[in-house]
Amino acid sequence: MKHKIVFFDVDGTITNYKDGTIAKSTKAAIRKLLDMGIQVVAATGRPLSMCDEIAKLGINTFITANGAYVKHNDIVIHKIVLNHEIVRAVMDYASTEKNALTFYSEKLQMNNIKHPMILKALNETLSLEEYPPENLAAYEEDTYLMCIFANEDMIHKYKIRFPQLTFKRWHPFILNVLEEDVSKSKAIIKVLEYFGLDKSEAVAFGDGENDMDMLEMVDVGIAMGNAGEKLKSIANFVTKESSEDGITIALKKYGFI
Repeated sequence: MKHKIVFFDVDGTITNYKDGTIAKSTKAAIRKLLDMGIQVVAATGRPLSMCDEIAKLGINTFITANGAYVKHNDIVIHKIVLNHEIVRAVMDYASTEKNALTFYSEKLQMNNIKHPMILKALNETLSLEEYPPENLAAYEEDTYLMCIFANEDMIHKYKIRFPQLTFKRWHPFILNVLEEDVSKSKAIIKVLEYFGLDKSEAVAFGDGENDMDMLEMVDVGIAMGNAGEKLKSIANFVTKESSEDGITIALKKYGFI
């Protein structure tokens, strides 16, 4: 078989975008891929600590924090660590401006700013029903990604205050805070190098705009039916929604199962 590795976004792709569950057909399809010797990788905005349910499917390679931290079993393939002083400076300024920040190490933590819009965004992106634990000393730990919850008016102040940083929006109310760009596609390159594979041997599934570069990177990019129009427009194939066995349908179309 030409294709030897499949990258799956998690929320809205592996999981049902309506209720966060994983369909039996999806579990069976992923198990079939693994039994065939095809490498299966979860590529997610989640931190690693929120991937236990995905690991139970048999997946042991994870692109997390939108590409900032990549791990295969116990081996760290790739990581980008933010400067601790930068993290502290952004934390202090966010406290002054009353903006929420989340910090991605292998786990997810946040500052002490809470608001219903923040919890709504956390639910939409990570299916969280509660705020992550607070850590007002997160700058003392290795942080692979920070996310700030802000609209465009709010973020303008940060761009002036921190010209050395890049603020990359991936949700209407959430931006990555970056010293060095992170993306799922850059992480995919690291994974392919690790396994000695070429992008022509890769397939990817996604549903969000932060999956666009991932789908464009591989040989076959598949958009879920619940994806936005931008992602659908660049996909090789648009399958059914994640709530309608979209993964299984696409894998059958391309001869995997």
